Amino acid sequence: MNTEEKILEAARTVFTQKGYAAARMQEIADVAEINKGLLHYYFRSKERLFQAVFEEAFGRVVKHVNHIFESNLPLLEKIEGFVEKYMDTLLEHPEVPAFVVNELNQKGEAFVKELMQKRQKPNPMPLIMQIQMEVDAGKIRPVNPFQLVLSLLSMCAFPFIARPLFKSFAQIDDRMYMQLMESRKKEIVDLVINGIKL
Repeated sequence: MNTEEKILEAARTVFTQKGYAAARMQEIADVAEINKGLLHYYFRSKERLFQAVFEEAFGRVVKHVNHIFESNLPLLEKIEGFVEKYMDTLLEHPEVPAFVVNELNQKGEAFVKELMQKRQKPNPMPLIMQIQMEVDAGKIRPVNPFQLVLSLLSMCAFPFIARPLFKSFAQIDDRMYMQLMESRKKEIVDLVINGIKL
């Protein structure tokens, strides 16, 4: 493993444990077993370092979910596959949703343009069209496909955005929170599928 890979591995660990705001460059350097000067040589700021971690996670989730969106799976299996892959990525990178919200608040449309200029970008249109076809064929309840996809995204991402607040309200630690998020995959799938079935 080269120095840059060691830094990214350490950054993933620290960002996952502490979140973006609480993570410190010195701590990342310590975990990577390098000095802080070398860390700044490779990544000039915490934001640039997180951007690299984010882009890796974003690329991975886009690849997986687009594969599911574009597959010939039946709709209900596609919903289950999407939730599974999306939640797995968020469990591996729980700091990503809060970072996205922060970037959207600070940069707005500029951040969206950045994402949409990437070689790999999310393409939910095959899923949206499939939902509409199932509605038209009378196979599921008459739901708005855009609302359904938005609900899927929200149900997966919001618990990670509200993580500190929820942990405090529920009085649970990180381990219990991650167990809850793992079991949430089935909860989301059951809720959505039961909500659209005739």
